[in-house]
Order: sequence, then structure tokens, then C-alpha cells
Amino acid sequence: MSEPKKLFIKTYGCQMNVYDSERMAEALGGQGYVETKSPDDADMILLNTCHIREKAAEKVYSELGRFKGLKAEKPDLKIGVAGCVAQAEGEEIMRRQPLVDLVVGPQSYHRLPEMEAKTRGGEKALDTDFPEEDKFEKLKSRPKAKRGPTAFLTVQEGCDKFCAFCVVPYTRGAEVSRPADRIIREAQDLVERGVREITLLGQNVNAYHGAGPDGDMTLAALIWELNKVDGLERIRFTTSHPNDMDDALIEAHGTCDKLMPYLHLPVQSGSDRVLKRMNRSHTAESYLRLIERIREARPDILMSGDFIVGFPEETDEDFQATLDLVEEVKYGYAYSFKYSTRPGTPAAERPQVEAEVADERLQRLQAMITRHQREIQDAMVGQTVSVLFEKPGRQPGQMVGKSEYLHAVHVSDTDVEAGDLRKVKITASGANSLGGALI
Repeated sequence: MSEPKKLFIKTYGCQMNVYDSERMAEALGGQGYVETKSPDDADMILLNTCHIREKAAEKVYSELGRFKGLKAEKPDLKIGVAGCVAQAEGEEIMRRQPLVDLVVGPQSYHRLPEMEAKTRGGEKALDTDFPEEDKFEKLKSRPKAKRGPTAFLTVQEGCDKFCAFCVVPYTRGAEVSRPADRIIREAQDLVERGVREITLLGQNVNAYHGAGPDGDMTLAALIWELNKVDGLERIRFTTSHPNDMDDALIEAHGTCDKLMPYLHLPVQSGSDRVLKRMNRSHTAESYLRLIERIREARPDILMSGDFIVGFPEETDEDFQATLDLVEEVKYGYAYSFKYSTRPGTPAAERPQVEAEVADERLQRLQAMITRHQREIQDAMVGQTVSVLFEKPGRQPGQMVGKSEYLHAVHVSDTDVEAGDLRKVKITASGANSLGGALI
């Protein structure tokens, strides 16, 4: 029996890329590949790339350059680039870095087995199409390997919003939603393999409109169907757009037992002038009223958000409006970034804010976000939460998991295993986690 070929995948960027990497590994598993954690002993290296950050492509070329020596030592080593940089750069990757054998876009990775076979025959393989067939259905049946207690499940891809700073519509394409029955089947399969919590993924997940038995289903309707899956204990979803938070989805946060009290709802700026220039199609006021409605439905919900500071032509007054919004909402988590140009997007052509000004604004914003995060965490001390334990902690006998609010919680107790869902009384609040004791 021949030795299995080894596959090394390096994943950049978003949670959807994590999901895609898992599926690519499964697609190549049918070709005799098993995953390895080191590129040094790999027969194929795949870089699953992200195009959101500035100079993303240059970082990929730099990473590829590190494999030159390895390729020289192992001429049969195959190197591929997948994901959004692959979609954006296409043939340019092979032209600039001849050691690359394979380039595949995020909508075509179900064709990896055929592409891999082509490279073994000495040819280059390129596929950055937006094929009509369902890539999820085209993949071979996934092996029934045991899974951890949490998993991602892609339900929607692409975006039709065309925010002025974003490349997603160009690299992932228009909004496409998977049929509901296929999502339910995949969720049941994950549960059979040990998963107890599923996070539904989409570039604009709450715009989900997948085919159901009686016409297109909304995300709220899909969540209620998943709520019926025996053994599935928790449901989350990310990332959402404020304009697609409909009444049914807001109500589900207050009435669906398995839907966790945590919501990531990016606003990007607190300034209406900046929001208009971002093409966000909502205002700061409409966003704040939406938060009010969500909190009325689920008073204990923990809110998370995204912010871009230093957007082209952002003034001090615009930035102050962002600080005012953050102070009003008080996010439990928030991700904040200094604006960076994405080639091909409208915002890249506009007058840019000076780097030092943007840096100073980012520091002020992050200090406020950190203060709110600590205040919310500190307020958890003395409360009882439900923790799904995932893995051992850093200390002997310690286990770590996530509360319903997505706080990391650790306990020192030998009477708990990965996959256990237990009540914990919070006894301590740290910089980025909570400590507690089993009840």
C-alpha cells in the first residue's frame, strides 16, 4: 500500500476561509492526501488567501518566495494559491512566481481533484471562474471523522452591497444562498460527528434567501429549522449587514432557545457623511434604533461590531461621531482597523487621511472599545453562564470553552471534557477571558 500524500494548507483571513480550507482538504482527501502541519514534508502546499487587507497580494508573493528552496529540493512538490487573492490576481500569480502550479478561486475549489491531476501530469492549472454548479454538492462525501464541539457552516456567499472600501463583490461574486435542505443535512452530519455548536457563515449572512420547500427561506426561517436538529445545542451566525436585520430575525433572538445572545453587526462609522461615502445605505441613527429593537427582544444580548477609521476625507467631527456611537452602544467586542486601500474599489481613488492622524484615531477608538469590553466582562463576575468546553487550557487540569455570550471561560476541574456543556459561576475577569467554577 502506497504512502499517503501530504497536504499543507495555510489559511488567511476570515472564518469562511477556514471553512473553505476544510472543504479543500476533503476534496483532496479523495486523491489520497492527508493533512500535515509542516510545509517541509508536504507533497502539496496550498495558500488560502484573503484580499481584505492592504498589500495582501504582496504578502502572498513574499510567502511563496520562502518555498523556493523547498521546491528546489523537492521538484515534485506542488504549490497552489487559492482564495480571494487567487481570484483577483489569476494568471499574474503564475507569471510573477513560476513555482506556482495551481491557482483556484473561492468558487471553484470543488474542481481541485481535476486540477491536482493536471499538475501531476506536468501542466499548470488555473480556474477562477464563477461556475453555475453548486461547489458544495460537487464535492465528494466528507469522511465521517470525529469533529470538535464547534464548527462553521457556510450558508451564503458573495455580496451585492458594493461598499466603497470592499473587494468582496469582485472576489466572491454576487450573493448566492445554498438550498436549506443541504444546509440541514450538513448540520445533521456535523452533529453526528460530535459538533454541538454551529456558526452559520456568509459574507452577508442575514441576506440569506436559500430555496426551501415552499419558496425561498430567510435566515430566521433557516435558524428555526436548525433549531429542530437533535443534538445541536447552539446556533450563531456572522457576518450581518444592518439593512438585512428583518423583524423575524430580531424576534428569533428573543424566542429561539438555541440562538445564542451574541450578534456581530458592523456599522463601520458613526458619521452619516462617511457612511454615505462608504455606500453603506444606513445612517447612524437607523443603526442605533436597530440596536434598541434587538435589545428589546433580547436584553442580555452582547453586541459586536466593526469600525474603519481614517476613511478617505474623514474629519475630526466624523471621527467624534464614531466615538459617540461606540459610547452609546457599548460593544462587548469590536474590531477596528485603519483604512487601507483596496485596488479597484472606489475609495482607493479618493484623497487619503494622513497616516499619523489615522493612527492616533485608531488608538483612541481601541482604548474606548477595550474599556467597554472590560466593564462588560467585569460585570459577569458572580453570574452563572453556560459554557461549551472546547479544549485544555494552558494550566494543568484547566479546560477552556465559550459562554453563550462568546466569552472565553476557563475552569480548573478534572470533571470536565471537550464537548461538555456545563453551568459555570464566574469568579474572575481577566484581560481577554473569564475564570469560573463548575456548578
